[in-house]
This record gives sequence, C-alpha cells and structure tokens, in this order.
Amino acid sequence: MTVSPIRPRMSIKDLYDVLYMRILTGELRPGAAISETKIADEVGLSRTPVRQVFQRLADAGFLVVVPQVGTYVAPIEISAVRDAQFVREMLECSAVAEAATSSVTDKESRLHRFLEDQRRLIGKGDHIGFFLSDEAMHRALMEIAGHPHVWGMIASAKVSLDRLRYLSLERIDWLEMIFRQHEDLVNRVVAGDPEGATKVMQAHLRTAFAAIERIAAENADFFAE
Repeated sequence: MTVSPIRPRMSIKDLYDVLYMRILTGELRPGAAISETKIADEVGLSRTPVRQVFQRLADAGFLVVVPQVGTYVAPIEISAVRDAQFVREMLECSAVAEAATSSVTDKESRLHRFLEDQRRLIGKGDHIGFFLSDEAMHRALMEIAGHPHVWGMIASAKVSLDRLRYLSLERIDWLEMIFRQHEDLVNRVVAGDPEGATKVMQAHLRTAFAAIERIAAENADFFAE
C-alpha cells in the first residue's frame, strides 16, 4: 500500500488523511515547507478549507505554523512521545485484561483475522498496510473490552508516538518481531489470561519506545528535544 496522492476535487477529509499519512510515513520530512496556496490549487479549493486542514494538522502536532513566514512539518517531540507512551500503557493494559475476560462471542475469529492480514502484509513488505492493521487491531481490543470510545482518546494523544512507531516498522525484522508479539497477545486474550495479556501488552507497547535511540540516530532530522 502507498500513500494516496493529492488529486483535484478530493474531499477535505481525504486531503487531511493524505497529508496526515505523508507526514506520518516521513514522505514529508520535518522542516519541509508546505504551502496552502499550492495545495489549494492542486485540489481546486479555496484557501479557507485548506487552512482548516492545516490547523487540524497543527493541532495534532504534525505542522508548525509561523505567522507571516510559512508552515512547516513539525519535528517529533521526544517529550510528547513519552507522554503518549504513558497514556497508551495506562489505558491499553487495563483494557486488554478486560478483553481477555470478555464474553464477546466473535473475539477469537475477529482477532485471528488481524493476524492473517498482518502475515500477508509482511509477506508483501507492506509497511503502511501493517501499520494500519496494527491500529485496527488495538482499536478492536478496546471494543472487545467494552470501551469503544476510549480509542479516540488514545488516538488523539499518540500522534507523535505514531510517527516514531512508523519509523520502527520500516525494517522487515522489526515487523516480524511486532507480529510475534501480536500472536502472543491474541493467544493470551483468546485463552482468557488477563495477567498474561497485560504483561504482553506492556512489553509490546514499550518496544517502539525502547528503540528510540536507534531510530533517532538513523533519522536525526526527525526529532527535537
């Protein structure tokens, strides 16, 4: 899977999604200038809705708007990554224990479909597809736990962490390691093992954060203290 291009007459939602993914995947690198006027011309819109998209991306921590100067792709803030890690660990470790004891009838088949999908994506070397499947699986675990609305809170808190996670997934050996963790996690949830599921989830969520030094060394221009 590749990031969709900006195209004429695309919706505001699609424009937001495309720019979000281009920044997330590093196609638009930190410090890169991004022009409201140019994008408005490409899409065939006035500058007002494009400015609204830019503001949403700035609110998410993806853009820096400098009045009278320009708009630039924001660096990854290490402090924001730490905060996002804290939020995910507190909420998702609690939720996965509840998912393990949940009586939702289709949880086994639903979670195993994610594993099948991820195995296929690794075989294709599809990093973006794997990232999106990873997101969907974590959201599904929150739903199985009975907290479907909590995922929105997590998603809004973890955008800086997501950029770090995507960089970690660019290596195929890393994808395979994350997949093995997913297999272990699903097996614990399906087996009704809340303590084991919590332990695996904690280790899983700390994996990308533990690799921050390697990732920062390989992509120094992406980060700001």
